[in-house]
Amino acid sequence: MPMSLRQLRIFVAVAKTGSTMGAASEIALSQSAVSAALSELEGLLHTRLFDRVGKRLILNDNGRALLAEATALLDNAQQIERGFFDKRGHAAATLKLGCSTTIGNYVLPGLLARYRLRAPHTPIEVTIANTAQVSAAVAAFDVDMGLIEGPCQDADIQPIPWLLDEMVIVCSARHPLASEWHTRRITREQLRESRWLLRERGSGSRLAVEQALLPYLHQLNMDIELGSTEAIKYTAAEGLWLACLSRCAVKDMVAAGQLSILDTDLPPLPLPGDA
Repeated sequence: MPMSLRQLRIFVAVAKTGSTMGAASEIALSQSAVSAALSELEGLLHTRLFDRVGKRLILNDNGRALLAEATALLDNAQQIERGFFDKRGHAAATLKLGCSTTIGNYVLPGLLARYRLRAPHTPIEVTIANTAQVSAAVAAFDVDMGLIEGPCQDADIQPIPWLLDEMVIVCSARHPLASEWHTRRITREQLRESRWLLRERGSGSRLAVEQALLPYLHQLNMDIELGSTEAIKYTAAEGLWLACLSRCAVKDMVAAGQLSILDTDLPPLPLPGDA
């Protein structure tokens, strides 16, 4: 059995007080527990550490040699503990997260609020980037955990599914199709004839929409390109356009009645890339 910090702490307390009774009082243990730990330590080292003089325990040469090493080791252990806890005893280590854009904007705020209730004092740093950048940060140990909605292409990372999402087609409640879908499903022909809002070419969101819709519609009547999901949401709410966005990204405006999710004859649309 290897020696423990507990044994060394007891040894130092005995050396300081000169008795097992004094050590027991100082470190809040029973005298029998102190005596047992000291005997275990001497047994592990195959040597006596104290000379017994009456009721007093006096360090011998072996004990004095160990005292310096034990004191330094215990000081180092305390230094390690202080590195992980602040002056109030709260964890000082920072939780570093990487999030892809949709998660960072629409999912992470709720996660952070719930986590803060459980861990009120843990420092948190969040980096928002695209899926590839977050995956690279995880692989390089620059963040503790990455939350992504796109596929992970890094062979060294094992992704774990944690949240279901999908692409949905939305429009303003004032759009003609918003009233029509209550009576029948919107057809592919109607979707092809509608005007669409899309992200700029080359963006992950644009690729996600094209991968989700083009296999069924073959073409999109793109009317306006916009540079952010927020811009697309609020423009769609004006009543003239359709948009295809992550369900998580639109749930706030759907709940507020500013956008409607259309019921179409398309199958469920998975989320294949960054948002």
